[in-house]
Order: sequence, then structure tokens, then C-alpha cells
Amino acid sequence: MKLLLHTCCAPCSIYCIDTLREEGIEPTVYWFNPNIHPYMEYKARRDCLKEYVKEIEVKAIFEEDYGLREFCKNTIKDLDKRCENYCYPIRLEQTAKYAKENGYDSFSTTLLVSPYQNHEGLIKVGEEMAKKYGIAFLYRDFRVGFKEGQNKARELGLYRQKYCGCIFSESIPNDDHKNLKPIFPNGYEMQKEPRLQVKKMENKDDYMDMFLEADPSEDMIHKYLGDSDVYALKREDEIICIAVILPTSRKTLELKNIVTKEEYRGRGYAKILLKSLCGNYKQKYDKMLVGTTENNIPFYVKQGFDKYEKTIKNFFIDNYDEEIKDGELVCTDMIYYSKNLKKR
Repeated sequence: MKLLLHTCCAPCSIYCIDTLREEGIEPTVYWFNPNIHPYMEYKARRDCLKEYVKEIEVKAIFEEDYGLREFCKNTIKDLDKRCENYCYPIRLEQTAKYAKENGYDSFSTTLLVSPYQNHEGLIKVGEEMAKKYGIAFLYRDFRVGFKEGQNKARELGLYRQKYCGCIFSESIPNDDHKNLKPIFPNGYEMQKEPRLQVKKMENKDDYMDMFLEADPSEDMIHKYLGDSDVYALKREDEIICIAVILPTSRKTLELKNIVTKEEYRGRGYAKILLKSLCGNYKQKYDKMLVGTTENNIPFYVKQGFDKYEKTIKNFFIDNYDEEIKDGELVCTDMIYYSKNLKKR
């Protein structure tokens, strides 16, 4: 099956793409969302999706159309029905049309994952466009995976928007947003996921086994552990990720150790913990340092540690009895980068 998947944002695409791939369907992502405003919101969602599809190696097509003027002209007469009368038809018609003209045999949309959308209205529009253009509309009730997709998006650190898309949905008062009730398939109940929380930990030596996964010398760890603060990212009582922060001057900190439990690696938990710590410490400190190996520089640069500070030559040779390896790299030098905690 050659499927063109209209996609409104990266978080909503996660569960849809994952389940389609499990069925043996490799979708092509199709970005066409002239209903998303203002422009910085449009750009944030588009750019996040571009990065995500690149990471998961899925083909994507981006149709650029920031259509604020046309959107307002077509919705102003009946704002309460703007989704069914304009937002759904304009996007699904363009998707069906492009699919038909470019050799696809079906189309669908990630809007079907949201329990806050008019699900029956989406199906109706999808079937109308399928009939109009002579192409199949692939229907899946993705809503059962809404929470799973959102949790994964949070773990990956993807941009997660606070409203549907258009300027009118953004202007809904906060209380109205909170009172919106999601609608799920009959018989399905969305389970509440335990919340992630960052906690300052006492009894630092109790976590030595985790620290040693990132720094293999207990003697080296003891040199900085006593004067450091230890924080953990926890889900209920389980520690997922842990970090050691050492104040080095009145305005400067150093990230001395950060490690995620093996079964949770690659899911963005270190990013979540780092972001939280930087947000907390910026009230009192200006800069956070990190000393790392060559392999890990890209990770820290992405987290905002984008200023090179210094290199300590032969650090790992001079301070460790055994050869230290990071993957295939034999570690020799310690390379320091810093993050400006005051910078937006």
C-alpha cells in the first residue's frame, strides 16, 4: 500500500506512524496546514516534524502555505463550525488531490489520533474526498494511542503545542481548554500515566552503582560527590535518570555526572532532567559547565552547551588506572563546554 499521511504535527504522528509500520504500511508524511497560526507556531510545528521524520527515516513532503488571510476569510461567518466547514476539508482535499496526482493509492490523517477532534466529522470529510478524487481513504481509530504518543513525544523532547492550531482555538480561555472532554472509542478508558518528577536525593553513596556507569572510578566520584547536589528523574518510586551538579564558583556550576538506567536509554530522559535542572539553577547561577568526551559533544550542544571552554589534555590517561573507552573511542582528553543559563 502506498499511503499519503496528512500530518498536523510530530507528537500526533508518533502513534500513527508506529502502528502503520507494524501493519507493514510505510507512510509518506504530508505537511499541509494553512490553519496553523501565528507564523511562529506554524514554523515551530513544521520544523519539529522535519527533525522527527529525519530521525525515524520516513519520507516527508512539505507544502508551504501559511494561510492566515484565506483562513479568516473562510471561517469568520461561522467560527463554531470552522473545523468541519473549512479546517478539515481544506487539508484533506489537498491531501487526497496530491495523493491521486502522484501515484498513491490511499490517504489518511494524523488528526484521527486526537480525542479532542470531531472524529465522525473527520471520517465524513475523508470519505467525501475519497469519492471526489477516486482514491481510498484509510481509516484507523488511532485515538487509543493518543496518550502513548504524547508520552513518547514528551520523552523525546518534541515541541508540544498548547492548542489545536488556529488563532481562534488559541484564544479560547484557559478554563475552557481545561473543560474540553476527550472522546474515545466505546469501551476504551484512558489510563493515567504516573507523572515524571525531579527530586533532590540524599544518601548520595546509595546511588554509586549508577554513577559508575558514567564514571568508572569510585575514587574520582568521591572527589566531587561530597560537595555536589544529586537529582533524580523519577516515575513514582523508580529512578530513571540521575545527575550530579557541583557548584564551582558563586555563579558557575558543573555537571559532573549524568546517567540513565539502561532500559530507559534513548528515550529523552536525560534531556528532560537537564532541562529541569537548568531551569531551576538559572535563578541563582549564570553558567553550567560540562566536561565530556568527543563522542558526546553533539548531545550537549543540542542541550544548549554550545560554548567551547577548554580542553584538558590526557585527562583520562592521567586520572584513571585503566583505559577508558566511549564506544569505540579510547578517551584521552576532557573537553569542556558551557551553557548560558540566562540565555533564552
